[in-house]
Amino acid sequence: MKKKIKIGLVCLARKTFDFGAAHEIYKKIQKDLRQIENVEWEIIEDLITEIENAKQGAHYFDSQQIDALICISGTFALGHLVLELNKVRQKPILLWGLKELPYNGGKIRLNSVCGINLNASNLYKAGVKNFHVVIGDKVDNDWIDAIRIIKAFSEAHIGIIGSRAHGFFNLDVDELNLYEKLGVLIDYYQLSDVFNQNIDYFNLNQRIEQIKSLFNVSDLNSNQIEKVAELIIKFETFMEKNQLTSMAIRCWPEFAEKFGISPCASMSILQSEGKILTCEGDILGSLSMIAHQAIGGETPYLADFSQVDFENDFGLLWHCGVAPCNLWDGKCERALDSYFAGGKGVTADFVMKSGKLSILRIDYAPGEYRLFLQKGEAIPMDKQLKGTYAKVKFPDHISKVLNKIIHNGIAHHLSVVYGDYIRPLEIFAKIKNFKVIN
Repeated sequence: MKKKIKIGLVCLARKTFDFGAAHEIYKKIQKDLRQIENVEWEIIEDLITEIENAKQGAHYFDSQQIDALICISGTFALGHLVLELNKVRQKPILLWGLKELPYNGGKIRLNSVCGINLNASNLYKAGVKNFHVVIGDKVDNDWIDAIRIIKAFSEAHIGIIGSRAHGFFNLDVDELNLYEKLGVLIDYYQLSDVFNQNIDYFNLNQRIEQIKSLFNVSDLNSNQIEKVAELIIKFETFMEKNQLTSMAIRCWPEFAEKFGISPCASMSILQSEGKILTCEGDILGSLSMIAHQAIGGETPYLADFSQVDFENDFGLLWHCGVAPCNLWDGKCERALDSYFAGGKGVTADFVMKSGKLSILRIDYAPGEYRLFLQKGEAIPMDKQLKGTYAKVKFPDHISKVLNKIIHNGIAHHLSVVYGDYIRPLEIFAKIKNFKVIN
């Protein structure tokens, strides 16, 4: 389900043009927009033609706490109007131009595109660059999805459980800079806070039976299975108690030694149920997955580029065994394995399903945030490895894809989701003035 957002809607006009026709078009647009999933609309139904109307509209939208604003150029209009609307509540703006109507008596009737040109130029030269433009009969749904990402980040509360993994310096972030850029708040917790989390054991047997129904557990003993079930409940309880959107977990080297198992299998099951949990204390990995989820991506997961085959042109997206178990290919045997962490495990083992997928890494380097974006396709393969993995082909040769990652210093964790989720992220990057690497 996509993130719920609130958007303001206005239509600007000038009475020297065919404002009556513009109003009729505007009424139809309102009906169409109300069909869009999980958007609450704040609509000024009358055309805005005067500066005073624009000022009143700005204060109304501010009182309704809108997340973004759509300004339709019903006709060419005064340049003041958009500037006044932006003045009080400075949120991303979609400048929407209408197609020109058939000429009537030799007069241009709407001149909407020229209105877009005026408003875009005024905003840009005023230093307001978080606008996007669409011209035509339909709203740009990818822009709406970009607003969902911004909203999701503004509400996100990420918990770091035990800091980042040992030596993974490239996963660090400047927390206050991250708050400035995206509004994200981060809190730190100790591993022992999760280990010692009090839980209701009423559902333990139900979780044990779930584990046995999902996986071949013949490699595990009963204590390990119970530990996986117990950790599922501890994670759930801890996230709920601390109102966490995501947990970035220092999953090694201490976890297996001090709790008795690694968290991978528990994370696999919880991620299949829509929870956002990331390996190795990866904050920006969490944000990448939150972004995918906000725009409707089902159960995103983190993976590494673990193998590249230049001759056969594919990459292996692998991780030690944490991917959501609902993304299994349906053919191989799903199993839990104790190979990891000196035999303590417990990790999931299966091949990921085939299909089109999208890759995202929101990444930080000194002085800039970047988005690494890539389309790919997971193709069938035999189960040959421990862990969770997919064999992926890309539009570009695998050598080019790898070079983009390596030469731009992109961190080694990528959020992967099935489907096409590229363009909303490109628009999000433009709004935030982030660099796109694709």
